[in-house]
Amino acid sequence: MIDEKFVFLAVALNLFGSLSYLIDTLKGKTKPNKVTWFLWGLAPIIAFAAQITQGVGLSSLMTLTVGLSPLVIFGASFLNKKSEWKITNFDLGCGVLSLLALMLWAITQIGNIAILFAILADGLAAVPTLIKSYKFPETENYQAFLFAGIAAIITILTLKDYNFANIAFPIYIFSICSIFVLLIKFKLGKKLHF
Repeated sequence: MIDEKFVFLAVALNLFGSLSYLIDTLKGKTKPNKVTWFLWGLAPIIAFAAQITQGVGLSSLMTLTVGLSPLVIFGASFLNKKSEWKITNFDLGCGVLSLLALMLWAITQIGNIAILFAILADGLAAVPTLIKSYKFPETENYQAFLFAGIAAIITILTLKDYNFANIAFPIYIFSICSIFVLLIKFKLGKKLHF
């Protein structure tokens, strides 16, 4: 375990990665899926609120920045018409399922259930961008995911108590970000495509 103040380094790394994605979005180089990025903002904000009610503390700042950064990128996606990505019925279906997971949390009002459903919602929201990263990695920026993954590892290393409320969201963020880095940086989908 490292000092919990290293969470501030994790937050800074996550913001740095998000800034590179934001700049590429404004330039039209990166084309964020609006459904994914909106829900990627919403689900972690709910998980952050649930973590606060569960007494998670300082490490919950990583979850907060994982939510706020996508909302800024979502907003930026409207500023550059070249950054637009066509929203499909599949995207909307994933979005509806993601929102359903968030509504199920609202019904239960239990902190750990909220975190679980926030992870489920975030994962469902990721599907359209995972497919896009597999097929069109050039429309994405791997750095945002790389730095978010590193931030998640740092956050995990700062934890004093490895219970579900503390560790579930950082483990999920590390896992999903690792997949994105492989798909985007190494163009894994292009190499595996038959």
